[in-house]
Amino acid sequence: MPAPLNVFQVAGRAMTAQLVRLNTTASNLANAGDIASSQETAYRTMKPVFRTSFDAASGLATVDVDKVVTAGSQPTKRYDPDNPLADKDGNIWEAAVDETRELVDMMETARGYQNNVEVMQTAKSLIIDTLKLGR
Repeated sequence: MPAPLNVFQVAGRAMTAQLVRLNTTASNLANAGDIASSQETAYRTMKPVFRTSFDAASGLATVDVDKVVTAGSQPTKRYDPDNPLADKDGNIWEAAVDETRELVDMMETARGYQNNVEVMQTAKSLIIDTLKLGR
């Protein structure tokens, strides 16, 4: 039987999941406005899919990244025959990244990450204070 999860492991897993979310958001923002010569090769927004895991030994739940998927709107076709990436019909495909939504996701992710840092700091302080009581 695996050892029960402790609060540091739970918060650490949540921080790892938030880091994946932050990286996908940063990638989405970096690719906003990118163009391609076809719909198939155009950048698509990426989003992590989280999975909640319940640890029966400790009674705690945590989160892991199950996978990263493409999500959101399809790339936008735009007529631009002078663009070197234009297809035979003069169209290019622009990544449909909603920059406002991505910035909001980035702020939410940063807050979630910071909350887990606070959980770890509080747990550490409580452990230290408990050890001091034994002196």
